[in-house]
Amino acid sequence: MRRRIDGGSSFERDYGYSRAVVQNGFVFVAGTTGYDYAAMTLPEEAGAQAEACWRTIAGVLDEAGSSLQQVVRATYYVTDRTDAEAVLTVCGRVLREIRPAATLVVVAGLLRPEMKVEIEVTAALPPAA
Repeated sequence: MRRRIDGGSSFERDYGYSRAVVQNGFVFVAGTTGYDYAAMTLPEEAGAQAEACWRTIAGVLDEAGSSLQQVVRATYYVTDRTDAEAVLTVCGRVLREIRPAATLVVVAGLLRPEMKVEIEVTAALPPAA
């Protein structure tokens, strides 16, 4: 069975994707930028954008019946290699005990120039009680 989770972003509706899809015991969370999707505001600094990404991801995982503790894969995209340390510091704090398989990629750009970081994850669903 496949279940889609809507994160409330206008991007999802406008560009035809789901914030997350729950299927086959996993939660696949789409690339998430640092927007506050309710207000559609974005912090300027890359580390603050990463913090906002993780807040959104944690909420989506909770809605899906999972959590950050169940993350098995993470991919971090940054648009400037000089921002990598700030982003990785945030990711390290969030995932220090979880330690999923992870990759950081420096990309030429994201959808909008003010976006400095995007994070996507895959998490397992916990075993049924």
